[in-house]
Amino acid sequence: TETSRRAIDLAAKHECIFASVGIHPNYVHEAKGDDWETIVALSRSPKVVAIGETGLDRYWKFAPYELQVDYFRRHMRLSRETGLPFVVHCRDAEVETLAELELEYKDGPLNGVMHCFVGSIETARRCLDMGMYISFAGMVTFKANQKLRDVALEIPADRILVETDSPYLAPREFRGKRNEPAWVTHTAWCLAETRGVTTEEFGEQVTANAQRLFRLPR
Repeated sequence: TETSRRAIDLAAKHECIFASVGIHPNYVHEAKGDDWETIVALSRSPKVVAIGETGLDRYWKFAPYELQVDYFRRHMRLSRETGLPFVVHCRDAEVETLAELELEYKDGPLNGVMHCFVGSIETARRCLDMGMYISFAGMVTFKANQKLRDVALEIPADRILVETDSPYLAPREFRGKRNEPAWVTHTAWCLAETRGVTTEEFGEQVTANAQRLFRLPR
């Protein structure tokens, strides 16, 4: 909860910064006492525009899987209650994450984004069918990731997003270095080229998509 508070404090100081609040799946086992109730309360803060990130991680073994599922469901319920989109972390758990999204979808279309997507086109299509956006980070620029670029090519223009995941996942030109938010342009250049549009066109599109999903001021 401390990092969520810090995100809100930072957003309050800068007009162009907004916050997301939640408990990452790798750290749900560290939640204590009223931590979840605190997240619920923080979600009502004026500059909070999203819930999470949340989801499932079977790569790292920090948190018990069953507890990750519990908190994933809590975050998705909070998303419905607040109307804020939820941000999905998925690592080595594509099948399990999709299954949880399918369960939530029984209550209606989903309002969220698949963060740092590296999954299959089949998973992407199903997420799109349920209402999700698909976001790509620096990994899509790696030379060996043509398959991921092929997936990005198939995402509808009004549902694609681009991100940094700073300080991680620096794009190809800076691979191995601490990632910086400004380097999102390199990922955008790669995706624009992949999709056969100009960088300006792609930039305008993903900006409009982010404004729509997170209800950001234009």
